[in-house]
Amino acid sequence: MTATHDSPTAAGSGDSATKAFRASRGSASAGPTVSQERVSEVVTDLLAGIHSTIRSKKVTYDEFQAAKQYLIDVGEGGEWPLFLDVFVEHVVEDVAAEAQDGTKGSILGPYYLPGQVRIDTPATLPKRPDEQGTALLFAGQVRDTAGNPLPGAELDIWQADDEGYYSGFAPHLPDGNLRGVVVADAEGKFEIHTIEPAAYQIPTDGPTGALIEAAGWHPWRPAHLHLMVRAPEHRTITTQLYFRGGEWLDSDVASATKSELILDPVDNGDGTHSVTYDFTLEPA
Repeated sequence: MTATHDSPTAAGSGDSATKAFRASRGSASAGPTVSQERVSEVVTDLLAGIHSTIRSKKVTYDEFQAAKQYLIDVGEGGEWPLFLDVFVEHVVEDVAAEAQDGTKGSILGPYYLPGQVRIDTPATLPKRPDEQGTALLFAGQVRDTAGNPLPGAELDIWQADDEGYYSGFAPHLPDGNLRGVVVADAEGKFEIHTIEPAAYQIPTDGPTGALIEAAGWHPWRPAHLHLMVRAPEHRTITTQLYFRGGEWLDSDVASATKSELILDPVDNGDGTHSVTYDFTLEPA
């Protein structure tokens, strides 16, 4: 990120991410009921892994107390969505992908906001009049696993701006900036006019950043477009598309990049770029 604006604080971003997550989950009773047997099975293995690490690494009481304080700080800072999305979600997504066909998925991340404006294709994402960045045309088609087009498929898209900021999580950006739900045409085709997003670092002034610094890791994510692609009677795909040649592709802090999700930008010769990508949705 550049220094043009004050960076959003980890606390502010964490609070926004927590509110967005709770809103997306609805009431506390939403979702399937998990049996006692399943809770016992998963939690027992999770605790066994922690116990094994403590024994094998000879964790001291001082380190244990520091870890306890750290977990408290993550909660009080509202950073559990950020922490879990960066360090854990990619493995959950990998497990889910084992039983899925169609386009490869990737992590949702903490910056999704539902209820964005619907725009028919060809679409231009909402942006500021002076929006900076290289103009990008993103086009493709949505089909089912048999190759049939899915008319009216929806592409819920969100992205960072040219400085790596997301609307809804950076105070200087208008609500809905570079976000929208694009509706494909009768052949499942879409054209989206936007700008190329920047690579960005996750907020580092909170406990998640403190862990990254303490471990000597870097906090960067490669530039990417976020998408949820959906159509009636088909499984929704949540994914991210990256840009070949971009920084941090091989060392994404969230470990979310996949070779199948890397775009090949074409220079149109007029200062703009184009990319194409087709999506395949499996039956629900």
